[in-house]
Amino acid sequence: MIVLMSLVKYLSSFNLMLHKVGRNIAWVLVALMISVILLQVFFRYVLNNALPWPEEAARALMIWMMAVVAGEAYRKGSFVAIDMLILALPDKIASFLKLALYLLAGLVLFKLFTLGIDFFERGFRSRAASIHISRAWIYLAMPVCFFTMLLSNIELVLREIGCLLGKADEYALNFKEK
Repeated sequence: MIVLMSLVKYLSSFNLMLHKVGRNIAWVLVALMISVILLQVFFRYVLNNALPWPEEAARALMIWMMAVVAGEAYRKGSFVAIDMLILALPDKIASFLKLALYLLAGLVLFKLFTLGIDFFERGFRSRAASIHISRAWIYLAMPVCFFTMLLSNIELVLREIGCLLGKADEYALNFKEK
């Protein structure tokens, strides 16, 4: 039990630090994306001379913005979820079901992470047409996204195991941690 609690606390601290950094990076990326879009609007509608690169740059910034906050959204349960069944079940059965779903999601996230790495490596073979960088740097968002989600998933699995062992109060996510 002590080992499990130590793992949860360590992973929770690490995830919280990653999520805080990710949020701050996301704000910068949003500001850059808006700036690039406004620049394109100015050039297209005021100067009547559209730039070739802002749309692709804004898309890359949006992809990265999503990638750096996806782990936090997953940890907080902010993705769309249908939880009627879990809420209708007794606590122990609901906990077993959540654990099974977290384990399944972990397998999917691991597979997506490995596919993301392959996609990143293949990205070095092509360049983004208008911003003249290797597509690999845009595609790197995929493994980053799935890795942070996988870390959050591991924490949720450990917390659910703690809940199943009868310590739901100690292992439940509280809003200060979210």
